[in-house]
This record gives sequence, structure tokens and C-alpha cells, in this order.
Amino acid sequence: MGELWPVPDVLAYLAGRWRTERSVRDLASGAEGRFEGVTEFGALAGGGLLSHESGAFTWQGVTRPAERTLRYEPGAAPGTADVRFADGRPFHGLDLTTGHHVTDHPCSADLYRGEFTVRDRDRWRTVWRVGGPAKDLLLTTDLLREKPSC
Repeated sequence: MGELWPVPDVLAYLAGRWRTERSVRDLASGAEGRFEGVTEFGALAGGGLLSHESGAFTWQGVTRPAERTLRYEPGAAPGTADVRFADGRPFHGLDLTTGHHVTDHPCSADLYRGEFTVRDRDRWRTVWRVGGPAKDLLLTTDLLREKPSC
């Protein structure tokens, strides 16, 4: 797993703009795709962050625009977050105080297992393994903090 970077406050760490690259592999068919774009974590009314990811997703040679929005609200323990979908439904908890977190999200007959790893102050990774009757996917996302331009 390499070196871990403990994060005392996940919301403070995530705030800002990140270059986002994701590989998507269908483990059953061998098909592969790629997302490239940015994720912006901005202030959420009432506390927390609103995460907006936007870019281009290429799957089987076809590139299309792609985006998603998530809410990162303060968690029950200091420095943690509760991640919710844009409509407020719960997604998963997030605790990076050790620099590493594993979580599950059941969705109908599928199970999403997420692993979050912080490499340093400007790099982190998520790996989601999605399994179910119709899904066998591996999604690996690397995020690199964009530095403000002068």
C-alpha cells in the first residue's frame, strides 16, 4: 500500500480543485474505460463540502461528457465526513485520520467496496470494487491537487 498520510480533518484536506483520472475495468468482459477531468470541493451551505466532478469518459472507443455531484457533510467523529449523493441519500462514511479507510455501500443486489488511501498532502486514491449479479467492476481513481495559478 505504500506510505500513508494521516488526515486530521477530511473536509479541510479535500477543499479545493483536484485533477481526476479514473480507470474502469469490467472484470467479466475485460472492457476498459477511462475518465479524465476535475473534481472541485466547494463550501456547502450549512457546513461541509459539495463535490462536483466533471470531465470526459471514454468507454469502448466512445468519449462522452460525464459528471457527478456528492455532498461531504461533517461526520459524527471530529475530522470525519458523511458522504451523500446529491439528493441527500447516504453513500458512505469517510475517516482518513490514519490515511486509509475501507467502506461498503450496498446498492440493490450489488455491493460497492471502497478503499481510500491518502499518499501525501496533494495526492489520494480511491478504489471501488463493484460486485453483483450483473456487475464485476474495478474503478481506480487518482486525484492530484491543482495548485492555484499566480
